[in-house]
Amino acid sequence: MSEKTLASTSTTSDTSITSKALSGAGNLIKLLPTGTVFLFQFLSPVLSNNGHCNTMNKYLSGILLVVCGLNCVFASFTDSYTGSDGKKHYGVVTTKGLWPSSSSETVNLSAYKLRFGDFVHALTSLSVFAVLALLDTNIVQCFYPEFESSEKALMQVLPAAIGAVTSVVFVLFPNHRHGIGYPATSDSNDVSTQKSQA
Repeated sequence: MSEKTLASTSTTSDTSITSKALSGAGNLIKLLPTGTVFLFQFLSPVLSNNGHCNTMNKYLSGILLVVCGLNCVFASFTDSYTGSDGKKHYGVVTTKGLWPSSSSETVNLSAYKLRFGDFVHALTSLSVFAVLALLDTNIVQCFYPEFESSEKALMQVLPAAIGAVTSVVFVLFPNHRHGIGYPATSDSNDVSTQKSQA
């Protein structure tokens, strides 16, 4: 084998490993509502005074953590569908289907019932957000600054460990919901898709 072929094979394998890693990270990000992550990353430096907290900053940062965590859980129990009017509608998942159920003459909303996987995704979403948020530099410096210097190894290993566990959970319980705050994708009830396939 020539050196050029070996270099090409090495580059191809490096590229495929990198693309797999980025794909895995993308799947983990899908577990979190993008609006919640953006809101946290935008407000965290402001409310924590860039990690130089006084008592009020600690309260405000704590409230931000709780609100964003609750939103991650809530968003796991939402879904969307395309109604007969051609618009995307969002609802909360219940044991009987989606609520509220407007513009659903052609859509069977009982197919969107609450499932065990929804609770798994809510817990996983909360765990991923907690790791990302609690290891955020501003939050660490605000609430437990000594942790950053004494537990560097844990701070490096914990995100990877949680990422591996959540990847397994994501494979075992794939998420088919397109809820509030998640990236937009087409759903199986898209009226325009059904018309073009007919």
